[in-house]
Amino acid sequence: MASWPYLNSSTMLSKPKHPNPSFCLHDFPNPQHSSSSFSLTASPIAAVNSATRRCRQTNRRTSLILASTDKSREPLKIMISGAPASGKGTQCQLITSKYDLVHIAAGDLLRAEVEVGSANGKKAKEYMEKGQLVPDEIVVMMVKDRLSQPDSAEKGWLLDGYPRSSSQATALQAFGFHPDLFILLEVPQEILVDRVVGRRLDPVTGRIYHLTYSPPETEEIAARLTQRFDDTEERVKLRLQTHNQNVESVLSMFEDITIKVDGSLPKEVVFAKIDSALSDLIHQKKIATLGTTAT
Repeated sequence: MASWPYLNSSTMLSKPKHPNPSFCLHDFPNPQHSSSSFSLTASPIAAVNSATRRCRQTNRRTSLILASTDKSREPLKIMISGAPASGKGTQCQLITSKYDLVHIAAGDLLRAEVEVGSANGKKAKEYMEKGQLVPDEIVVMMVKDRLSQPDSAEKGWLLDGYPRSSSQATALQAFGFHPDLFILLEVPQEILVDRVVGRRLDPVTGRIYHLTYSPPETEEIAARLTQRFDDTEERVKLRLQTHNQNVESVLSMFEDITIKVDGSLPKEVVFAKIDSALSDLIHQKKIATLGTTAT
């Protein structure tokens, strides 16, 4: 299934200097200013111990402040969309591998929910067995429940190919899920058609080959490759038409946080552009939080 969805800045604080935990000069009174409550000669060990404790407490407080303002730890919330054969699956793998985000694809969720027999899965199965599309409200609840899981909240998420309509996007926003960035992979239709029509599946290993760009290693593998029933030029063009209509409706809602990347470029170049955008996002989030903390 397909999906989508900037950045701000403020003043960065300089990193607080940590005092030396074993010696803090300002914690020792000036002997010339000593009073009846303090005698440098009377109890020097007690004075040193007291000063050391105060320094250590200051260190602990400073560490807590630094940890709480480390915005690089705040999870990213990303949506990505691309037409069939746009390379979205490859980019999702690269993104989740580097940024350790939870990869969420609505299609995978649907199959998993049906398999385990959850309440939503049972409802979805009824429609699927009748050959009908699963209603938006069921799929939205599946996605909402997955986004609400502790790992998604802690690590951040990459929502793959979803939402596919403005109604789905509106429903997610109503639940409080707002992406930081919406990535759209753009590839000319003629390239997409060529990529799809030339795809082949190895039923033994599950690996996907392409007759031109990624041919099988041996004649034995080539002999057993199969083609998906809908990987024909006619069916691909219909799927692309549907995808384009869906994208337009969703992009209008995430226009201000959308980056468009040329998916026809080599996968390493495509990822470099996405990686740069995500790194900038993390940096700007950190600056914004440090600025907020300063006020």
